[in-house]
Amino acid sequence: MATTTAPLPPGPTPPATPSARTGPGRPGLVVAAMSTTILLWASAFIGIRAVAHDLDPGPLTLGRVAVGTLTLTVLVGIARHRRRTHGRPAARLPRGRALALVAVWGVAWFGGYNMALNAAEQHLDAGTTSMLINLAPVLIAVLAGLLLGEGFPRRLLTGMAVALAGVVLIAVATSNGRFDAAGVALALVAALLYAGSAVLQKRILPGLDALTMTWLGCAAGTLAALPFLPALLDQLAAAPAPVVAGVVYLGVFPTAIAFSTWGYVLARTDAGRTAASAYAIPPLTVLLSWILLDEVPPPVALAGGALALAGVAVATLPRRARRAGSSGTRRPTAPA
Repeated sequence: MATTTAPLPPGPTPPATPSARTGPGRPGLVVAAMSTTILLWASAFIGIRAVAHDLDPGPLTLGRVAVGTLTLTVLVGIARHRRRTHGRPAARLPRGRALALVAVWGVAWFGGYNMALNAAEQHLDAGTTSMLINLAPVLIAVLAGLLLGEGFPRRLLTGMAVALAGVVLIAVATSNGRFDAAGVALALVAALLYAGSAVLQKRILPGLDALTMTWLGCAAGTLAALPFLPALLDQLAAAPAPVVAGVVYLGVFPTAIAFSTWGYVLARTDAGRTAASAYAIPPLTVLLSWILLDEVPPPVALAGGALALAGVAVATLPRRARRAGSSGTRRPTAPA
């Protein structure tokens, strides 16, 4: 998350309105894109943990987003060439206020989120970190209540209380069996940045090509992380080859590829449609961490993670219509 990073959050953000530029997309392609995002973001938690012993959070952030920016530059070039080949205009580049919003989003998402996530995994195992990051949907609901006037219904408050109880369990049962307030706090900061960035991206996407936005945002995050360049060069020079390969992997796959597929999905469906997919990341991360790193969160932390995710589900998943003719309402959904 890892950078990162993280799943499509089920929150009360408004549904996307597909533009003529993006179109609704084919359901099969949307599912494939979401599956790719989930798998690659789960692997990012493992990759970060694997290189964390050799790279500090700041240099790792710069290395990852710099590789991601280079990869995205190639992808954008290919996409623009294909558009020209088929006689279609190239994707429009944002200007003025739109460009400023993309830059803010990129610094928060690719820079701040990755920095906090990398720092958290200096203290916590990959599975525990991923469970904490997936509190983001609740935080999105809180932001919607505070900033969008959507209020705090009883369902949200109940879910928040359950999720908080799960966080407490995780906090007292980290992978080394000690209370690690720093790691938990950093993961929660990363979750907050993730939530804020997701809300902002949802606002910007209807008027902008998803790949172009991802490219510009990653470039903004790279520029913000440039002060870590000397440290990155020093640490990479002393690091073994697998660490360098790990940074390249994080930049190409969980960053360039996964953030692009995330943007594709986010531009073509509302957040609630993919709510269930979000819950696949923590168990997948725990499984990969066990297989590849021989790390498994302690039982109490796993119980806390399950409790936290249950709270997220209570707080954010839409209620089922009680029956035909019921007065209950459904959240509107965009074509998938």
